[in-house]
Amino acid sequence: MTTEIIEPPPRTEDTFVELEKVSVKFGKGESQFIALDETDLRIEKGDFVALVGPSGCGKSTILKLVAGLLKSTNGYVYVAGREVGAAEVRVGMAFQNPTMLPWLTVRDNVMMPLKIVPPFRQEYRSKKNNEFRDRADALLKEVGLSGFGDKHPWQLSGGMLQRASLCRALIHEPQLLMLDEPFGALDQFTREELWAIMQELWMKLKPTVVLVTHDLKEAGYLATRICVMATRPGRIVDDAAVPFPRPRNIEMSYLPEFVSMTQRLRQLIVSARPVKETVQ
Repeated sequence: MTTEIIEPPPRTEDTFVELEKVSVKFGKGESQFIALDETDLRIEKGDFVALVGPSGCGKSTILKLVAGLLKSTNGYVYVAGREVGAAEVRVGMAFQNPTMLPWLTVRDNVMMPLKIVPPFRQEYRSKKNNEFRDRADALLKEVGLSGFGDKHPWQLSGGMLQRASLCRALIHEPQLLMLDEPFGALDQFTREELWAIMQELWMKLKPTVVLVTHDLKEAGYLATRICVMATRPGRIVDDAAVPFPRPRNIEMSYLPEFVSMTQRLRQLIVSARPVKETVQ
């Protein structure tokens, strides 16, 4: 299948994340496969970009490249104007499984990045029982968990844990927030409630966000741009702005224009699937 070249938005002085002709290959020889084909992507500071597409198309690969958890086979990944890892960039991460340390309280779990990430770690011992504690409690209140700071993770529901996970990802004021299917394991009503909370937090704090999701409605609700990816090889086949004003709500997702957008995204994903070989 011929690789389609999708031109990213032009580079500007506010470009915060950039992938330049990046590819990722695993294995060697005949067993080698391309996880991500030659890809260009630019994300502006404060932008909220969703990556959508079928499993195996390279969405999480891009997330790991930008977070510095994976090295590209070819090409370059820049964050804050320098190759990834070269500049001190505070990164927050939230995943589908909101892993918490069960022996710590919810508040202490939320405060964990402050204990690890500079410059906060230098002040952790002197501020953990006052300023940092207050910061954690304020975030917990914003996501509807006021009064739950002294509970332990096993005492919270899945939706409550995911709220706490968002607090943990944001407490150290990350410049870059990486979200890998953070709402995928939740029921529809809880997901929609957390979309509203995530939107409110993003509008208030304005980190640069990369969201990996299979949910096209979620992408349209949260993102400013949606990149559609295809597989075999993994690549971006569409990159378009979301035209709806903020703040968004669930009612908006039923508008004909919104439904038309998600149908277009769905068709792009379906049409980009590899053609099955016919058995003779």
